Amino acid sequence: MEGFPKTVTCKGQTITVRMMTTTDGPRLCTFAQQLSDHDLLFLRRDITKQSTIDTWVRNVADGTMYTVLAEDQTRILGYGSLYRNDFDWSRHVAELRVLVAPQARKLGLGRLLTREAFNVALALGIEKIVARMTPDQTGARTVFEELGFRPEALLRNEVKDRSGKTHDILLMANEVATFLARGEAYGIPR
Repeated sequence: MEGFPKTVTCKGQTITVRMMTTTDGPRLCTFAQQLSDHDLLFLRRDITKQSTIDTWVRNVADGTMYTVLAEDQTRILGYGSLYRNDFDWSRHVAELRVLVAPQARKLGLGRLLTREAFNVALALGIEKIVARMTPDQTGARTVFEELGFRPEALLRNEVKDRSGKTHDILLMANEVATFLARGEAYGIPR
């Protein structure tokens, strides 16, 4: 993917942003181990399991998933992934998954990774991006709303946490053309 890697400064901290490669599995596993159960709740798969990381790496290799990583000198601080399903009727849609390490929150990485994922979506011809989160993830919801995402559905009792308690999932979506028109994408002429 063009434009990567790049170095940015987020609140005084130097961050490298790059596309994930098939050698990043062990570092992703380390990243996942620091996340809370609630952070992992809205994800479709448990990324603390090696088998899930292995599948992720395969999906990156076969072009089903595109992941942008943010890292400092020693570790992954967050990621933004676009997942494309193989249903013919929704090839124009990708699901966006963004997750930032607890110690790196408040640096603006969620917004940065979302923008970078949108730029990847533009390059891939994706027309619509959806994101899932629990309604109480107010920080994530605020970032997504500021970037033009709007609620499309509330799925009641959609997920169970590790203790068996159910939680709702909020489905938000944004049209890539709208994102581009708002000037949120950078490095892409309007």
